[in-house]
Amino acid sequence: MKRETLEESVPSAAMEQSKMNDVEPDRVAETIGGRKIFVTGGTGFLGKVLIEKLLRCIPKLDHIYILVRPKKGKDPKHRLDEIFNSPLFEKVKAQKGLSTLQKKVTAICGDVALPGLGLSPEDRKMLIENINIVYHGAATVRFDELLKKAVLLNTRGTKLMLDLAKEIKNLVLFVHISTAYCHLEEKILREKPYPPPADPHQVIKCVEWMDDDVVEAMTDKILGKLPNTYAFTKALSESLVEESMSHIPCIILRPSVIIPIWKEPLPGWTDNINGPTGLLIGAGKGVIRTMYCNENGYADYLPVDIAVNGILLATWNFIYFKDYEKRVFNMTSSAEFQITWAEIINRGRKITQQLPLNGVVWYPGGSLKKSRLMHNICILFFHMIPAYIIDALLFLAGYKPIMCRVQRRINKGFEVFEYYANNQWDFENKVVEDIRKKINSTETKKYQVHGNDMDIDAYFTDCIHAARIYILKEPDETLPAARRHLRIMYWVDVITKILFFVFIIYLLASWSESFRTLLTTGMTHVTKGLENML
Repeated sequence: MKRETLEESVPSAAMEQSKMNDVEPDRVAETIGGRKIFVTGGTGFLGKVLIEKLLRCIPKLDHIYILVRPKKGKDPKHRLDEIFNSPLFEKVKAQKGLSTLQKKVTAICGDVALPGLGLSPEDRKMLIENINIVYHGAATVRFDELLKKAVLLNTRGTKLMLDLAKEIKNLVLFVHISTAYCHLEEKILREKPYPPPADPHQVIKCVEWMDDDVVEAMTDKILGKLPNTYAFTKALSESLVEESMSHIPCIILRPSVIIPIWKEPLPGWTDNINGPTGLLIGAGKGVIRTMYCNENGYADYLPVDIAVNGILLATWNFIYFKDYEKRVFNMTSSAEFQITWAEIINRGRKITQQLPLNGVVWYPGGSLKKSRLMHNICILFFHMIPAYIIDALLFLAGYKPIMCRVQRRINKGFEVFEYYANNQWDFENKVVEDIRKKINSTETKKYQVHGNDMDIDAYFTDCIHAARIYILKEPDETLPAARRHLRIMYWVDVITKILFFVFIIYLLASWSESFRTLLTTGMTHVTKGLENML
């Protein structure tokens, strides 16, 4: 019996070895491995996920340098330690150990908004001598940012990064992270450069010598038809990168609205409440009860892990295949997934009833409005008046009023949201489709850029669950209490609506004799009908 078992095990082992030999190589890791990488925007949402992916999936990676500005009295090294303490890095720390990560990553003190990037002469020289790949993702993502600050950070910062890249001795690729929503006059965005809305060099010169007040007074005229400083300055930045394509190897990547992690390393994780996550939290807390938008319209969303995979594949495509013709990549999803605003709200409402948030101020409800007038009326009755009432109660109870301040922030957010929610854009996606055909089975799994296996409800659930834990600091142990509170708020909502309608009927009956007669007649018919049924 032992002999047969041994003999049977030999072909089995051979088959296993054969399977191992058949595993296709990870050419992405081989291409990026051994390189020294410089990242700007590494302390932001996308940047953190990019760094984690490089550390976890590129085993032969030489080194990562991150441009970090001092903030709130914390030096760059302290800020880097804070990044590594994030739950996002738990998986890679378990695999490789914190000390290994710390050896692989160095924080460089600097700021893309400052002249010379705020780099010391020694750090600048070191980068020029060592760097191979640059990922430039630093930018202000605030749509309502002051024009001068947005130009200095987004546009001049890109120019200064390009100037540095032109000095780097062994540069293999400069990757500029743009946005799919920077050429808003194009209803179908092609994968090609577009003319800038103004001369970026002239705009930079103007804001450098003009006073802040003068720049802000001229903002509307400078922006023209563009709705905000973010789109304007990112479009200018793309133009600067296009100018440099004949001098250095560089590409432009245009991700759409980047949303929480879909799969790895931590499903649903995010470090901010921008985009749909903020809407779902606001609706789940009961503070957003109306939105003015086309319920059948849709935006374009991209999970951050898919965006990072796309960045690495675009890097590999340029270096490995020497595919220099493809310089602009639209990293978008709406050609395959179109989730309407109505679907987002309905799915979010359903999930927040299963995973309620703590301390909801009202039972989640409300609706999308096609009429701005109706939306404004609802803001008055369901946002502002309740906010004043709650703040008055908080003040009388000895607490600091906050609801009016929250509503002002929501209303400011609506100003940005409404433009994008009531306009529609679509995106060409041929370059990414071409890269999908080039990757083998190992790379397809490791750097997924398709959504064939996406369960949208499960993804939304992960997003809300992660938001509870990592953004709102509401652990799972609080769910039973949150569910009890939600049931109470449900009945408060029902009773309030009943009392409101009774009050309206009372007013109408008090003011109108004919309405009182009609109401009496109606009640008589209802009573007789019930008597006949019994």
